Amino acid sequence: MSTETATFGGGCFWCIEAPFKEIDGVTEVTSGYAGGHVENPTYKQVCSGNTGHAEVIQVTYDPTVRDYVDLLEIFFTVHDPTQLNRQGPDVGSQYRSAIYTHTESQYEQAIAFIEELNSSDAYTDEVVTEVEPIETFYEAEAHHQDYYEKNPDQAYCSFHIPPKLDKVREKFADRMKTEQIH
Repeated sequence: MSTETATFGGGCFWCIEAPFKEIDGVTEVTSGYAGGHVENPTYKQVCSGNTGHAEVIQVTYDPTVRDYVDLLEIFFTVHDPTQLNRQGPDVGSQYRSAIYTHTESQYEQAIAFIEELNSSDAYTDEVVTEVEPIETFYEAEAHHQDYYEKNPDQAYCSFHIPPKLDKVREKFADRMKTEQIH
């Protein structure tokens, strides 16, 4: 099986990691940081807003099962791409909407997808998602990986993640793995 990689930032990485883990064809989801200027940043450093990084997820997927446009559709469903440097209660550039592309094809597809969203009036406001080639991805600390799966009753998780899971499960029922996180 050959795999490809996609990297998305849509607010808190816990909130977008959980839905992507349930998508058929996705083989791995890793929380981390991208788009900044500090080497090997810590969560605390990224949360300060001073490293330039965004909280992101890196998605490894099988392109024979799920293509990049499928992933873009899911990404734009699990967050509000019209909010500049924030998602819900999380405010700061580290929570920006961002797509870090791994190939020229991904870059072109992401730009075309955003142009289509803006021209179709899918949102009341313009999409502010930044699209740029990935330079470096830093994996987040171990306790941030599979966070919702390990901490479903944590207050932030129990409030913010289930609505995103429900939305993805409903809209993309045909793309879900048979076994889901509960």
